[in-house]
Amino acid sequence: MEAKSVEEIPRGEGWQYEPKWDGFRCLAFRQGEQVMLQSKAGQPLGRYFPELVEALRQLRPPQFVLDGEIVIFSGEHLSFDDLLLRIHPAESRIRKLAAATPATLLCFDLLVDDEGKPLTELSLAERRKRLQKLFAEIGKSERVRLSPATTGRPQAERWMRELGPAGLDGVVAKLINEPYHSGDRAAMVKVKRIRAADCVLGGFRYAEKGGEVGSLLLGLYNQQGLLDHVGFTSSFTAEQRHELNAVVEPLIGPPGFTGKAPGGLSRWSTKRSMEWQPLRPKLVCEVRYDHFSGGRFRHGTKFLRWRPDKRPQECTFDQVRGGQAVSSSALRNFLPLAS
Repeated sequence: MEAKSVEEIPRGEGWQYEPKWDGFRCLAFRQGEQVMLQSKAGQPLGRYFPELVEALRQLRPPQFVLDGEIVIFSGEHLSFDDLLLRIHPAESRIRKLAAATPATLLCFDLLVDDEGKPLTELSLAERRKRLQKLFAEIGKSERVRLSPATTGRPQAERWMRELGPAGLDGVVAKLINEPYHSGDRAAMVKVKRIRAADCVLGGFRYAEKGGEVGSLLLGLYNQQGLLDHVGFTSSFTAEQRHELNAVVEPLIGPPGFTGKAPGGLSRWSTKRSMEWQPLRPKLVCEVRYDHFSGGRFRHGTKFLRWRPDKRPQECTFDQVRGGQAVSSSALRNFLPLAS
């Protein structure tokens, strides 16, 4: 099932709400001793998560197909960066990472039951009942867990408020009377946690053609008082883009980023697209973002407005670290072991 993005959690009857975890979507197939993990794009994942393959093989039911999310617990939150480390390294490295930072499969749907019967034509409400029944029978597993679900919107709102610092990416709402929709967005919507931050402009890049500013390079001050590059924004209207040159070009000059600086060329970039101009750290802008991890914005941000009232030195990492974190033990208790 795929989800369509909406601005707020749906109201009314007929919805089931679930946490939207920050991980890799995964279908888990088991037939006897054979276990296969597959991404939603159809790519095999088992090589990268051998601990999950073994955990699924150890469960009591001899066959099933589960839909879920692969996550990694790290300290007081879920770590997407640790997930990315699993992709493409040598097998020996994967084995070391699997032991040091083992992954967990959070299951939210059952597509084939333990008798080999397909369930995709059943309603979500019925599939959820059978998923819970399966988890009551599979035995305790640290690596395979049941992801929570509720039909109460207030509970979904609490998840949005309280579990963000722990790695909640938002909330998913599914129509409980619908069958499993493979490849379309007719029965599920998602509400992502969108936040805003004030950032210092440490530099910019010109567009490939035309000589106009293409993207602004964003920075935040670290604990040492150095300006680290944390991402970019390029979501400007035509009018804004026309005015940007006059705003930023007078400030071209050192020091630019005094901490972590933008990277160099990659196989996907051209020399022109990666060249950047340093700026004196005078301009502050507010941007909207959906996720921050590994010291940078995961995706491109949306420019909201200039902040002439904000001192550049006030733009620190504190504003993107969220509020009080949920402890790792509390998060794990939120995902109880199968009984």
